[in-house]
Formats: sequence, structure tokens, C-alpha cells
Amino acid sequence: MSVMTPKMVKVFERPRSLADIEFTYCPGCHHGLITRIIAQVIDELGIQERTVVVGPVGCSVFVYQWFRCDGIQSAHGRACAVATGIKRVNPDLIVFTYQGDGDLAAIGTAESIHAANRGENITVIFINNQIYGMTGGQMAPTTLIGQWATSCPEGRDAGLAGYPIRFAEIVAQLDAPVYVTRQSLYDQKRIRATSRAIKKAFQYQVEGKGYSLVEILANCPTSWHMKPVESNRWIADEVVKVFPLGDLVDRG
Repeated sequence: MSVMTPKMVKVFERPRSLADIEFTYCPGCHHGLITRIIAQVIDELGIQERTVVVGPVGCSVFVYQWFRCDGIQSAHGRACAVATGIKRVNPDLIVFTYQGDGDLAAIGTAESIHAANRGENITVIFINNQIYGMTGGQMAPTTLIGQWATSCPEGRDAGLAGYPIRFAEIVAQLDAPVYVTRQSLYDQKRIRATSRAIKKAFQYQVEGKGYSLVEILANCPTSWHMKPVESNRWIADEVVKVFPLGDLVDRG
């Protein structure tokens, strides 16, 4: 009796735009997944040869190494300003920034807001993990009320430190942005939604429509002192209460 050998079908492969190099991200961190999604989108849109990534200081400090495209590191908080300069000098390039909450919504608030207000034709990928992950787990502008951090060991106190900044909502009030959305990665459904959002943001830039912001609620198991599965539950159960998911602006 003959035995049928199952036909092997390739269902996954490394995106061409993703460099064959080991990440320096902590185990269980969402940064690696987001980086992979961006690379896949670059492949799908066929824009690898004209894409430029701008990375600042933070967990994304080595982001220019992860992609097979041109990249530059900017000063802390200045990624949107650098991206603006690159895009204005060569409008045919596809320029995106990859920034954390401390970078984009704290030290880089001015650059981030004004790039959005001008409607620069760039794509901003905003990783909101509610903490300063690389520098020691200090409180970030997006840290939740009561959430522990090394600089607020008893939890964030609104009377002392104010409330978490909802950056996407701030940008959504401006006239110029074409696409503003907040997504997450805590389950497969959310991963698919995040992938669609990132692709739409890049597509709008390709079409010359203007500024897009994709805020992604991400985890930081190391600084949160949680296991990865637990950190996903924390996002689903607690973080989305403060940072609701979905599109805030879509003028495409």
C-alpha cells in the first residue's frame, strides 16, 4: 500500500525588506512584530528602493539596521523634523519615522505636532508602550494613572504628573492630517488590523495625500515586570480603556 506524502506549501517567508539580522529588542516585546509588519508592507507596495526610515533615540535606536532600505538616526525627539527635511528635498522618497512615546510625545512634542499641523507627506509609526523602556523604565507621558514605573514607584499620580497624553486625539483635532489611527497587537485580530492600518498609511503617502499617524499600543514585558502573555492581557483589559482603538481621522 502506498503512502501519500502531504504536499508542502510555503505559508510564510521573511519579508525581503527585513534585514537578516538578530533584533536587540527584549524577548516578548512587540517591537519585533511591528518591524516585521512594516517590512511586509514595504514589500507589498513595492517601495523598498525609495523608502527611508528615520529612527531617534530609544528602543528604536538601531531601527536603520532592521530594514533593507536607507535609514538615518536623528537626535532624540527630532525624527519628524528630520523626516520633513528628507521628504521636502526629495518628494519621491517614501519617508517614515519609528518613534516611542517618550520620544514622540515628550522631548519631541513640538516637532511631532508641527509636522502634523503642516500636513507633511510622511508616515509616523508611534509605539505607545506607556514607559521609557530603554533608559530604565521611567514614567512616560503615556503612563497610566496608578501604573508603576521606576520614577513613580507608588504609581502615577495625576496631581503630581498630570494625566496620560492621548497624542492621537491631539493630532486628530488638526486640519491637515489625512489619517490618524490607534491600533494594538494583543491578539491576532488586532495584529491584522494593525497591518491594514500601516499599509493604508504608507499607501496614502505613495498617493501624495499627506500626513499619517499610526499609534500602536505595545507592551514592554521587561519594564512592566510581566510575562508577555500577561502584558497582552494588560493592554486588552486596562490600556485600551485609556487609549481607545480605531480610526480617528481618515480623509483618504
